[in-house]
Parts: sequence; C-alpha cells; structure tokens
Amino acid sequence: MNSPRQDTKQTASPDAKLTPEESDALVSRRRFTRYFTLGGLVVVAASLWAFFRARFSKPAYPQIVVAQAGEIPIGESKIFQYPRPVDPCILVRTGEDSYVAYSRFCTHQECVVFYRPAQNGFSCPCHNGFFSLADGSVVEGPPPRPLPRIVIEKRGQDLVAVGVIAV
Repeated sequence: MNSPRQDTKQTASPDAKLTPEESDALVSRRRFTRYFTLGGLVVVAASLWAFFRARFSKPAYPQIVVAQAGEIPIGESKIFQYPRPVDPCILVRTGEDSYVAYSRFCTHQECVVFYRPAQNGFSCPCHNGFFSLADGSVVEGPPPRPLPRIVIEKRGQDLVAVGVIAV
C-alpha cells in the first residue's frame, strides 16, 4: 500500500551554506538581540542616573521672609506657609534672639499640630502625638519621625525661611 508521507523539508547540517533569505533572517535576529541589549543598557543607565541625582542633589528651596525680628513676643508663635503655599509651618520665638520653625504636619498621618506653650511643645490632636519644641523630636504617641525643621536665617530685621531639614 501507500507508505507514510515523508517530510520533504530537510534539516541543514551545521556546515551547510545558507540561502540569502535565511541569512537575512539570522541578521535580523542578531540586530534585534543587539538593539534589545543596548536598549536595556540605556534603561539601566538612565535609572541609575535618576537615582543618584535624586539621592545626592539638594532641592532648591525658595527664600521667603516669614516675620520681622521682634514681631513675635517671646514664647508666642506665628503661622506661615513654606516652601509651598499649601504647606503650613509654625515659627516660635524661644528667646530674645532665638527662633525655631517646624512644619505643622504631623509625621504620623499629616494632621495639623498645635503649639502648646504650657507643655513646651506641639500636640497632634488626631492620635495624641506630642513633639518637643527644642528639636521637634517625638515625645509621645505614634508619630514615627520628628517634625521637619524649617531653617530660619536672620538677615537684618528679616527672618527668612531658606530650607527644610527632614529627618
């Protein structure tokens, strides 16, 4: 009877010469692999550049006059916004020529903190967090970090916010 159909396509031996069509197919695979590899290297290099740039560059903060020297009585406070108009901060005059300023956002869940002169610190009413006036550190409650400190410089009679130190 009939013999089973035999496959007419034969496999080429490793030493066989390639037809031009087969040669073009191999070149395009090689090009694809080359471009794919180079593209991957470009992505890795760009990611590393962005990481190191973000990690080691300091953000440029605006310089804003927030008060005049002597405007705030000793032991009192003034609310201001820094570095953006939506970021509430508080400036406290602690002595004749000493001032401290912090962000008013609690580091737990960003509730607004309030200055409590009798307790010498800042309280967060949301979860009973309390921060030290001296350095913004957490005295009690759930906040995980100290309050971000606003860097204040005295320039003549102007008190100027020049940066933020977040720990």
